Amino acid sequence: MGKGKVLDSFQQAIEKIEDGATLVVGGFGLCGIPEKSILALRDKGVKDLTVVSNNCGVDDWGLGLLLANKQTKKMMSSYVGENKIFERQYLSGELEVELIPQGTLAERMRAGGAGIPGFYTATGVGTKVAEGKEHKDFDGRTYILERGIVGDFALVKAWKADTLGNLVFRKTSRNFNPVAAMAGKITIAEVEEIVEAGELDPDEIHTPGIYVQHVLLGTNYEKRIERLTVRQA
Repeated sequence: MGKGKVLDSFQQAIEKIEDGATLVVGGFGLCGIPEKSILALRDKGVKDLTVVSNNCGVDDWGLGLLLANKQTKKMMSSYVGENKIFERQYLSGELEVELIPQGTLAERMRAGGAGIPGFYTATGVGTKVAEGKEHKDFDGRTYILERGIVGDFALVKAWKADTLGNLVFRKTSRNFNPVAAMAGKITIAEVEEIVEAGELDPDEIHTPGIYVQHVLLGTNYEKRIERLTVRQA
């Protein structure tokens, strides 16, 4: 066993994740994804997972690995356009999909982590997003009720942590990771550096350790670029 909240292996971190679990996963495209935790889940072979994440990776990396291994039963996402396996499984009826506007998805995670069961938003009114949801008018405008999201587990990727689980994210990886970390009953954070408690400046901490149960040190991150775009010479 590691020190404080620090665990020694990714296998140890995910050992309680069983078939049918709901996972809230950080990342945006392939940026800031919990690479090592996803690989450990693939190797464990747990099935019938409900995965809440901005997107589902690509065919051969990130959450796409769980799709390819047919471990995912349902995806709750805001963007799914880069994954052909996702497309095939959805069209064949193998995969259940709930598309959620991106801002609504972030707020549903944040609300769940803050203990707020639901909130009203104007986003999606008059579209399929609103079907079956409660409508209510405020100040002459119609809003729909959205539920907060709480997962059995949250998997996030941070740049740095201390042994108490306080997290610091770096640049674009500070996207869905902070709200995903809030939304798990058990949050597993993989990081590139671990320091002793008290070494982080309180002003640089993005996610307080109260939200994080386990911390793991990852090495040799691939950090793939999903779509390389460069200016013409």
